[in-house]
Amino acid sequence: MTSMIITLVVLALSAICFAVGKFRSDIVALCALASLLLFGILTPEEALAGFSSSVVVMMVGLFVVGGAIFQTGLAKKISGGLLRMAGTNENRLFLLVMICTSAIGAFVSNTGTVALMMPIVVSMAATAKTNASRLLMPLAFASSMGGMMTLIGTPPNLVIQDALTAAGHAPLSFFSFMPIGIVCVAVGIVVLMPLTKHFFSSKGKREGEGASSHKSLAELVSEYQLRENLFVLSVPAASPLVGKTAADIDLRNRYGLSILEVRREQKQGPVNFIKQVSQLLAGPDLPLAVGDLLYVVGAEADKARFTADFALADAQGGLDFYDIGVAEVLVRSSSSIVNRTVAESGMRKQYAVNVLAVKRRGDYFRDNLKDFRFAAGDVALVQGTWANIGRLGGHEEEWVVLGQPLEDAARVTLDYKAPLAALIMVAMITMMVVDSIPVMPVTAVIVAGLLMVLCGCFRNVEAAYKTISWESIILIAAMMPMSAALEKTGASAFISQGLVGMLGHYGPTALLAGIYLATSVMTMFISNTATAVLLAPIALGAAAEMGVSPYPFLFAVTVAASMCFASPFSTPPNALVMPVGNYTFMDYIRVGLPLQVALGVVMVLVLPLLWPF
Repeated sequence: MTSMIITLVVLALSAICFAVGKFRSDIVALCALASLLLFGILTPEEALAGFSSSVVVMMVGLFVVGGAIFQTGLAKKISGGLLRMAGTNENRLFLLVMICTSAIGAFVSNTGTVALMMPIVVSMAATAKTNASRLLMPLAFASSMGGMMTLIGTPPNLVIQDALTAAGHAPLSFFSFMPIGIVCVAVGIVVLMPLTKHFFSSKGKREGEGASSHKSLAELVSEYQLRENLFVLSVPAASPLVGKTAADIDLRNRYGLSILEVRREQKQGPVNFIKQVSQLLAGPDLPLAVGDLLYVVGAEADKARFTADFALADAQGGLDFYDIGVAEVLVRSSSSIVNRTVAESGMRKQYAVNVLAVKRRGDYFRDNLKDFRFAAGDVALVQGTWANIGRLGGHEEEWVVLGQPLEDAARVTLDYKAPLAALIMVAMITMMVVDSIPVMPVTAVIVAGLLMVLCGCFRNVEAAYKTISWESIILIAAMMPMSAALEKTGASAFISQGLVGMLGHYGPTALLAGIYLATSVMTMFISNTATAVLLAPIALGAAAEMGVSPYPFLFAVTVAASMCFASPFSTPPNALVMPVGNYTFMDYIRVGLPLQVALGVVMVLVLPLLWPF
């Protein structure tokens, strides 16, 4: 009895700390875990079992796969193409946002889905002259609804799968959740369409709110007119340029041209399926090779003369920033390059960056820059590898690097890897969906995540690690043993018997409603995953106590845990759209609470039809 009381006290204190929100959730979970260890309620093996759980390992892999889908621009291409179908019709735009977001959310984390879709939705709303506030809250809610469609869509789904299999019940398939997800999206559309139109018809995004604090790469390209007088030339095998460097031909002095970059493509793999694109600066140590693409800036006549002299061919290509980027540098009055020309400044030799243009009091200088003299207050547009541009920030006595180059580099998508990422994602889903393939879901996810890294869908391994939300992983791994403690001390049986005692004589439907309500309320204060971990064994115990199927009860837990909309802090997507949509806490009460109640009523009626007692 004492152990049960201690376990319940630890659970209650953890819930209070989660609700207050002043402490990191992973630290709270670790403190709870340590308490159960210190009081001897759990053995070290039991306490650490969560860190080796297949659910936790699968979530790590899914973070990596989802990150690769974003990094390659695959998700943006899919969602952007679908959203363009909406045109300027407000209702059609609303429906497409809901459907597209829920479809992506079925395979990608809801937080990542919102992070991807939010700028697209804001842009589409501006084009259609529609209030973005009407679309952003449905965007957040739809990302959670989409997670109910597949086994991997949201962590609570994996939690109840683990609870069922651990109790000896048949596991759920990849699309067992699809009927519930479709019902959730349908109810969401019916409820949100009139509510958002009523409450958000006059609510607008304040001027400048959510704007970037620095210029994007696209804005820099446009401002400095980098695409004007830009030519792409291919080096054929017969060209005398093969084996020579840019310094050998003295391109700038002989032809008045500059090479922005050399792009070199290679095919790898057993059937040359994996495409690798390298962007290189045309330095004195880089010999040109057959098939290289030269991105040349200059006059048309000079380009024609250069092309004829070296038997080059015109080619197609866009100005991308995979390995090489651009950034603005503000020259300080104390800088050693003041009154020096660009050629004398040593930017190329010392820092391995090129100066593409200089802005001075609103005027832009791009031609004959080698003789241009810097003055204090000039803004130079420099080009180089992202690492070299980032290193410029360590010379604050010389200049100020405007913006965040390393963050800009992280946002650049490796779009030439999108087909490969799509193939890996489809293969992963196929292995998880097709029962005849003898591969466990956790194995499929691990292999897919590893392939994303090995095939170059990330810039480096560190970028893959950064996609993992370690706070979420630690939270789940540390909270999972709590369910073991509840069962071991009899607390789970005590609570389930109490629920059955209060509601059991009214029938399994009343008990189902009680479990749904308890889960829904708890999710407003602690994370949906932690709630699912705690309520799953209680739902299992309640079903066993009544002698009915546990499936509708566990589905009630995962749906109620995932469909919490009455608070901006209940799920990360709700919080993400709050500042951009200019929402208040009461907006979530007005719109989210009716939706949450409506879904609860519908689920209590629908779940027994899909999974009979």
